[in-house]
Amino acid sequence: MSKEEKKEPKEKIILGIDPGTNVMGYGLIVTEGKKYKVLQYGVIHLKKYETHELKLKKIFERVTGIIDEFLPDTMALEAPFYGANVQSMLKLGRAQGVAMAAALAREIPITEYSPKKVKQSVTGNGNASKEQVAAMLQTLFSLTELPKMLDATDALAVALCHHFHEGRLQTRGRNEGWKSFIEENPNRIKK
Repeated sequence: MSKEEKKEPKEKIILGIDPGTNVMGYGLIVTEGKKYKVLQYGVIHLKKYETHELKLKKIFERVTGIIDEFLPDTMALEAPFYGANVQSMLKLGRAQGVAMAAALAREIPITEYSPKKVKQSVTGNGNASKEQVAAMLQTLFSLTELPKMLDATDALAVALCHHFHEGRLQTRGRNEGWKSFIEENPNRIKK
């Protein structure tokens, strides 16, 4: 293959979402090959809305607005983690679902990452604190100042996690690749 035939890395925009029912973080990064930089990040304040239904409506409207403004190629979300309060978990899952629906309405692919996976990808420690994640992002993106609400940096971390893992085959089991997948899952192969 000649140098002219080698493809230049395509620029991509990744939207990261840290779901929440009082504050939802969002972060957009631009990637090109292994390079990445911050495009925008912030939070959607939802405490002022009285009902859960109105909060869900605002999440859909605001995420749709972000999508329409920045035209991301993909969305990455942090998966809700199981807590002691089932009602909170249910509300958080609904908030995540509404954000997903906004992306799906614009035909944007979605990937979900566990909080531990996001922290591990960004800091090397799956049990890192929000502050440790924010400090690492400040270094990685050369940010001069961190936002007051760490939900925004959590969303940036989700987007960066997706960049680090995009295109990698996620496997379970002892081996990697299609060969081991077929060996470990013979009942899933159509003949």
